[in-house]
Amino acid sequence: MKSLRSGYTTGACATAAARGAALMLRQQQIVGEVEITLPRGETAHFTLHGQRFSENEASCFVIKDAGDDPDITNGAEIHATVSFLTPLSPLPELSQPHPPPDLPLEGGGTILQGEGKLPIVISGGIGIGRVTKPGLAIPPGAWAINPVPRWMITAAIRSVFPGPRSPVPIHCLLSIPNGELLALKTLNARLGIMGGLSILGTTGIVRPISAQAWTDTIDAALDVALACGSEVVVLSTGRTSELVAQGKLGPGTGDRGPGEPLLEEAFVMMGDHVGYALRSCSRKGVERVILAGQFAKLLKIACGHEQTHVTSSELDLQQLRNWLSMTPHTSHLAPHVVDAVTARGVLESSANDPDLITLVCQRARLFAQSVTPHLELKVLLAGYGGEVLYFA
Repeated sequence: MKSLRSGYTTGACATAAARGAALMLRQQQIVGEVEITLPRGETAHFTLHGQRFSENEASCFVIKDAGDDPDITNGAEIHATVSFLTPLSPLPELSQPHPPPDLPLEGGGTILQGEGKLPIVISGGIGIGRVTKPGLAIPPGAWAINPVPRWMITAAIRSVFPGPRSPVPIHCLLSIPNGELLALKTLNARLGIMGGLSILGTTGIVRPISAQAWTDTIDAALDVALACGSEVVVLSTGRTSELVAQGKLGPGTGDRGPGEPLLEEAFVMMGDHVGYALRSCSRKGVERVILAGQFAKLLKIACGHEQTHVTSSELDLQQLRNWLSMTPHTSHLAPHVVDAVTARGVLESSANDPDLITLVCQRARLFAQSVTPHLELKVLLAGYGGEVLYFA
């Protein structure tokens, strides 16, 4: 079997482009490729494109290669312009309120960032998002350029201009020409990152077909929910079930239940990662959780699957038949499972039988409670017609 190829994060690509632009600014000649050091100590080589330079400014871009990972930013152009901040230069917005701390490398050593070194201002341009909500690694109002990429970029530029060689501060402007359009295909807006993409990455490397992008987004969404004051989080398995839950519990709804309607930040898309999402809620101190999903996904949770993408429909239906047969008031429903091909087919052939629904939803809640015993849990079943079939 062919092994899958790793790629590079937007943070690594931005660092390579920044180093390339800095080299051209210093050397006053075209640079075709660069080498950078990643946070774990590995080195990586990048080809540069669109090189331009003048006496006070240089720019280039790196085309992001995500390897075999299905990354929405694969093929995006990550641009960097490095320039001297002369007294006549317009002062760019500061990208961070304080100098970043030193960054320890996992393989040993440190990327030095402390005071007394060459001042470097990093800011965003076209296609780079801005943070608008609390709870993320970057404060509201700042460019969505995460701490590790900032450290990497700063270190890369300082390796080219180690203090005395540059008498004035340096500005690094990052941009992604189609970043705003690409961001529409991500969950950035949900997290409060508006106007473009984020410059991300803690290792610099994208591992193929990994769940890290999803789980990182779940963690960030929970941080935002808590920072915005939400005591309840709705974990949905998909967009359809989330819309049903928002219609039932979100802002502007008449059916409030106890308390006020939930904030929009309370709705967190967990996808297939139910086990991870529940444990993350527990770690972060979420008080109450509502699991929202359609019947097939909730049946998978009821059957004990922490990852609901698992292909075990036949076994899940057999388990459902066993449960129905074991209970006198549901045994008459067991025949609905015999010829069924899907869980949805069982639900529809039973005409949304309330006993069937209650059995699956209660078992889904029991499994969720076994994963995180200290969370207060409810389950919301979204019908295939957009209605709420169960909420308790």
